[in-house]
Amino acid sequence: MTSGWVVPEDEISFRFVASGGPGGQHANRSNTKVVAVFRLDESATMPAELRTRVRAALGDVVRVNVDDERSQLRNREIAVDRIRRRVRDAGTVSRSRRPTRPTRGSQRRRVEGKRRRGEVKRQRRRPTSDD
Repeated sequence: MTSGWVVPEDEISFRFVASGGPGGQHANRSNTKVVAVFRLDESATMPAELRTRVRAALGDVVRVNVDDERSQLRNREIAVDRIRRRVRDAGTVSRSRRPTRPTRGSQRRRVEGKRRRGEVKRQRRRPTSDD
């Protein structure tokens, strides 16, 4: 669990570059693509336990490239959200699965369904000489 900790925006470094692809004059002249980088080692506020889990899952640097929107501001917001989501997901401890067995009733229902299905298929066959 991330214990409510959220990546502060001032610990994320941003770089803006020209976004490729279609868009004509606007895309050629404006630096709307955002490259956002969050470095675990430089984070002063991140709890040590969370840092260990995130480092194991994502490494020392979390990097995101966003050029979804035409607006640099909107791309920046999306980048911050994606970094926060990746860190949150990497820091979440999943519960271990306890193996279970099918109940006797469910086993009986499964076998009965298979028997019924086999009977339906048997009824579709051509009659043989001994029928």
